[in-house]
This record gives sequence, C-alpha cells and structure tokens, in this order.
Amino acid sequence: MNDSLRLLLVLPIFFTACTTLALGPISQPEEDERPRGLRETLAQGAVTATRQAATPDGFLQHDAIRIPLPPDAQRVERALRQMGLGSEVDRAVRAINRGAEQAAAEARPIFLQAIREITFLDALAILRGEEDAATAYLRRTTEDTLTERFRPIIHDALAQTGATRIYGDIARAYNAVPLTGRTIDPDLTGYVTSKAMDGLFHLIAQEEARIRTDPLARTTRAMRQIFQ
Repeated sequence: MNDSLRLLLVLPIFFTACTTLALGPISQPEEDERPRGLRETLAQGAVTATRQAATPDGFLQHDAIRIPLPPDAQRVERALRQMGLGSEVDRAVRAINRGAEQAAAEARPIFLQAIREITFLDALAILRGEEDAATAYLRRTTEDTLTERFRPIIHDALAQTGATRIYGDIARAYNAVPLTGRTIDPDLTGYVTSKAMDGLFHLIAQEEARIRTDPLARTTRAMRQIFQ
C-alpha cells in the first residue's frame, strides 16, 4: 500500500478523534423534559381547578372566586335590601355561583387542548417567568376560546339555576322606582362568564405555585426534573 493510500485511510479516523475530544462523546440526545414537565404541570392544575370549581359550592364557599352581584347591582345593594329585596339578592348570588359551578367542568377540554400545544420556546419563557407564568400563558392562549365556549353554557346554567329570572326580577323592580338615578342591567351572561374564568385561572395559578414550591405536589418524573 503506497503512502498516499495510507493517508486517505487514516485521515477520517484522525478527524473523528479530534471531534470527539473537542465536543465530547456523540450520543443520541434524550427528549427535552421542559415542555413535557410544563404540560403535565398545567394539566394537573387545570384538572384540579375545574374539579374544585365544579363541586357543590365550589364558587360560593371560596372567598377568592365567589361571584358577587354585578357592579351596578352592588352599588345599589343597600337600597335593594331596604326595598325588601334582601332575600332575593341572596338567592340571586347563590344562583349565579351555581351557574358558574355547573359550567366549570366544560373548561377542562379547552385547557387541555391549549396545554398540548406548548412548544420548547414557550417552555423556556415560562420557566424563566414568575410563579404563575404557566397560568398566564394558558390564559393568554385560551381566553378567547373560553369566552366563546362559556357564554352559551353560562347562559343555560344561569337559566337552570334560576339566576336569570331572579336577577331580572330584581333589576325590573329597582328600575321601576322613579328618581333612583341609577338602573341595573339585567343581563348576567357576559359578567358571569368573565368572573367564572377569573376564578378558574386563580385556582390554576394556586396549583402551579404549589407544584413549584412543594416537591410532594410534583406527581410525575418530568415535573420533578424541571422544578428541582
């Protein structure tokens, strides 16, 4: 074998050895755990939140997410009670929260669809963010869809619980009084839709914070790896 042929055979081995020394051993990289860990974190948060909100009194007995009367009715609540409508006001609040409770479970598939779409870059930004960064991402990517999906569900739920009728009666009774200087809008659907979403995202943020700070809340290997 002549010298030129030997050189041609040796050069590939030489360059491979140099590359290995410079870069380390070449191996098949494992799948990055960050997107998976965040998907699992948010999925756990969404399932926990929707389950909690959908239980009996899930909204009504939770001070942070309890839905009060709409703002225009709140401003005149004292006058309503003085008019003898106190029991109807209380019934309206209960019925409003029951409606949100009935609709809460419908949010779960919407949340889970958005969670499946988290990318590697999304994961990096979320991990570098605040303790509710994942929840903020979820809200940003689902709020429009939730609003569209929630409105008819809330509308039907409010009708089933009697909130629409009770609150409508209160609004008409108050609006019929002359010289009050204010009126009450009897439409509840948009208001309750917005407040119900606020409540669900609040619960998801709570669960995210718990997972970030409590090792026992990390129920999967990927979650444990990204929040070490």
